[in-house]
Amino acid sequence: MTLVAQPRPETASAVAGAAEPFREYAAAPASVAQRSRLSVEISGDRVLHPKPSGRPDPTAHLSAEQVEALGRELDELRLEVMHSRGDRDAAYIRKVIKAHRAIEVGSRAVLLFSGFPVAWVVGTVGLSVAKIIDNMEIGHNVLHGQWDWMRDPKIHSTTWDWDHVSPARQWKESHNETHHTYTNVIDRDNDLGYGICRVDADQPWRLFFLGQPIYSFINALFFEYGIASYDVRLHDVLSGKLPKEEGRERVRLMWHKMRRQMARDYLIFPLLSGPNFLATLSANAVAGIVRNLWSNGIILCGHFPFGVDTFATDSIEGETRGEWYVRQMLGSANISGSKALHFMSGNLSHQIEHHLFPDLPSNRYAEIAPRVREICGRYGLHYVTGNYPRQLASAWAKVFYHALPEPEPGRSRGRIVADAVRQSMRERRAARAARRAG
Repeated sequence: MTLVAQPRPETASAVAGAAEPFREYAAAPASVAQRSRLSVEISGDRVLHPKPSGRPDPTAHLSAEQVEALGRELDELRLEVMHSRGDRDAAYIRKVIKAHRAIEVGSRAVLLFSGFPVAWVVGTVGLSVAKIIDNMEIGHNVLHGQWDWMRDPKIHSTTWDWDHVSPARQWKESHNETHHTYTNVIDRDNDLGYGICRVDADQPWRLFFLGQPIYSFINALFFEYGIASYDVRLHDVLSGKLPKEEGRERVRLMWHKMRRQMARDYLIFPLLSGPNFLATLSANAVAGIVRNLWSNGIILCGHFPFGVDTFATDSIEGETRGEWYVRQMLGSANISGSKALHFMSGNLSHQIEHHLFPDLPSNRYAEIAPRVREICGRYGLHYVTGNYPRQLASAWAKVFYHALPEPEPGRSRGRIVADAVRQSMRERRAARAARRAG
């Protein structure tokens, strides 16, 4: 019987970027191994988990033996890349960081003269590119621990900070620990709509969701702030679900980071521009919005297009590593395109490969993508991919489609909405009457 570990085991060696975390985890003390959410290999018939709507388990066609064989193949692929990491990879990330800093410094320097239209345009474009590279190819991937194996304290998930209002520690908790563990599991993965959207038929519909196309667009414009409120668990803080002390500390950390970022972009650098204060301020604001729209678009393309599967809440009970791999493959989508698109997306255009191996260096995803696609085809698993416009349109179509409820026998979508509106109005009238009576 083989112990199956989580993809990012919580051991000191894994944090340091060990070459073989699965193997080292298996050798870890029992107290450490028992913290794994994943179970041992399937020893009998698989237990299928149909979703609340009655839709079947998307992995139902696979036998226990096939799931575990697939898991072993992906383990071998992962270890192959882990063993081959070296100078080429280290040189890549250092070159990217150096180029990013040059672009940012150059753009900031040009914006000192932002009163001239040409300088404003050149500086804004450059700063937009710098912010995108910082968040996508550098920040996101460094904070995933992809470069921890280099043992460079300046490029390490425990020390890195990024040009983003969300504190790195809180982002790693909500993204690395929650989203990547429970990818597309209903009621467990909060990234399924970020709490403001319904993106699957198995998510209960509420009248609130009628406005989700508007909410989604506003969220895209101010995406880093939406992510920060999501990472801080703002809803849990306001509702009292979190203990007061913990909630207060989380908000304090977020506000400290947010205040520092806003002072940098909207006060210090504009002041350095002297008489061009307002022009530089507007350039920084536009660059931030461009970064937000781009990063939001990449995230939507990797998670929400039609064809991406979701999973029942109980599907993770007794889940093995092989089953975890299958869920990542079916719960993600890729973007096809040029090398420039892959780079500017932080290589999250290879979202399927990233979800399978979140701690592999991002520059390796393109190399392994054909092999992952071949494995998907061989085991009868769909590999959702398409160009950026197609995937973005598909994701937004889903946002609009699921803004309305699913039809029921004898009740159309319009009828369900009308009934919900009438019920809401009755509840409001009752609440007003109760307040007057009190």
